[in-house]
Order: sequence, then structure tokens, then C-alpha cells
Amino acid sequence: MTKAEVIRMVMEKTGLPRKDAIEAVEVFLQSVKDGLQSSQKVSLVGFGTFFVKEKDSRNGRNPRTGELIRIPPKKVAVFKPGKPLREVIKSSTEKADSKS
Repeated sequence: MTKAEVIRMVMEKTGLPRKDAIEAVEVFLQSVKDGLQSSQKVSLVGFGTFFVKEKDSRNGRNPRTGELIRIPPKKVAVFKPGKPLREVIKSSTEKADSKS
């Protein structure tokens, strides 16, 4: 699903004009970005939590030369789905498996 499809769904479900739906989605996304940038957890009850995780430095290998390299530590954005979302995904997977 793309951002444009999300905007279209917001328009259909809320009756908002396209301009307002775009602004609503942009404000939501910017809020999540701002929270993560300040190292806050962004928790959406019933959906999940976005948070920043620090990855340690590690050894790697240059695929072209095979040379050992040191990969520096970095921060990454992580999403952990909440229980209701996990159950929705699990039930949709089970339905797809039963159709096969």
C-alpha cells in the first residue's frame, strides 16, 4: 500500500477533501518522525510501537574484495506490532492457508 492509497482511504472513510486528507497523513507521519528523532517511543494502542534501536558496531566483509571491514554503530527505526495487529495478521494468514 502506498502513501497515495492511504490518503485515498482517509478521504473515503472520513469524507475529508483530498487536500485535508493529505495534510492529516503528513501531520501524522511528521509526528512519528519527530518522536523518533528525539528518541521517544511512539506507541499506538492496538496497533504497535515505533522506537529507535541502537545497533552495535560489527565486523563485515566487502562483497567485492572479500576484505574484512568494521561496520560502525548506528541507530535504526523499529516497529513492534501490538497484540491486536498480530492477531489480525495471524488470522488473515490462517485464512489464506486454508484456501490453498
